[in-house]
Amino acid sequence: MRIALDAMGGDFAPGEIVKGAVQAAEIYPDLEIILVGRGEALSPYLPGGVLPRNISIKEAAEVVEMAEHPAQAVRKKKDASIVVATRMVKDKEAEAIVSAGNTGAQMAAALLGLGRIRGIERPAIATVMPTLAGGKLVLDVGANPDAKAEHLLQYALMGSIYAEKILGLPKPRVALLNIGSEEGKGNELTQNTYPLLQKSPVNFIGNLEGRDVPYGKGDVIVCDGFVGNVLLKTAEGLAGALFELIKKKITATPLRKLGAVAVKPGLKEIAQMMDYAEYGGAPLLGVNGISIICHGSSKAKAIVNAIRVARECVQARFVEQIAEAMHGED
Repeated sequence: MRIALDAMGGDFAPGEIVKGAVQAAEIYPDLEIILVGRGEALSPYLPGGVLPRNISIKEAAEVVEMAEHPAQAVRKKKDASIVVATRMVKDKEAEAIVSAGNTGAQMAAALLGLGRIRGIERPAIATVMPTLAGGKLVLDVGANPDAKAEHLLQYALMGSIYAEKILGLPKPRVALLNIGSEEGKGNELTQNTYPLLQKSPVNFIGNLEGRDVPYGKGDVIVCDGFVGNVLLKTAEGLAGALFELIKKKITATPLRKLGAVAVKPGLKEIAQMMDYAEYGGAPLLGVNGISIICHGSSKAKAIVNAIRVARECVQARFVEQIAEAMHGED
């Protein structure tokens, strides 16, 4: 299995990207990881300057910077690492792409290079959010700020397949993110989506309020990209602020510092549960190929887990499964 890894994308590229690739190559000897980028920039980060047996380099001279206009950059920079890596998937030179670079550029490259699965009108970014009941899937978290009810129905179908095949959740509970649990609540979008989900083949459990998400009361949380992105970033910020507050308060006095020693292992476990790096990347669902989007600040551990997610998607024939499900809806 071949994974194309955008080695030039991300806040800590290429060093942490290459480091993650090397670690993943050791964990998954069945993989061939292809680093896409400028070879001379990558070599210094390889152990002893030597490529491991199952890592290779695909030259790409250009980089799409974080501040660039995504679609324009993808059209203009044909030799950008994200464009080259996506083209490799299209040309069957790789089974999946992983990138921590410009999210918009990755979406544009996927749409232009891979196209959409027949029956999918809009792709969605799906991310695993940590909850008290384990990781739960939220989509869309940023691909489409504006969506129609039919799009949310497609998100539910794709998310349900992902939760079952990749997250291992049998008959996943699909919920519609809303401002109230009652059927008639919400704006025009959620009110139009509710009856579509009721009639769909997914295990729809109704509306779910934002406060219920951290408790894991739904396995697949469906919303438009605007709401989903706000939910995700609010949760990330709240978790960070809470840990800062806890750290400040439990070390405020000498007596509390003594108690902090006792609770430190538990706090580390909680921090690990809340760490996005533990869950890997977010798949772009609905495109005709496996494209894994990583957090821009991803370090080696996050890259390793994103490669794991890509590997699992390929093994599960995830794209084919979505295509089959959508054809069944025709």
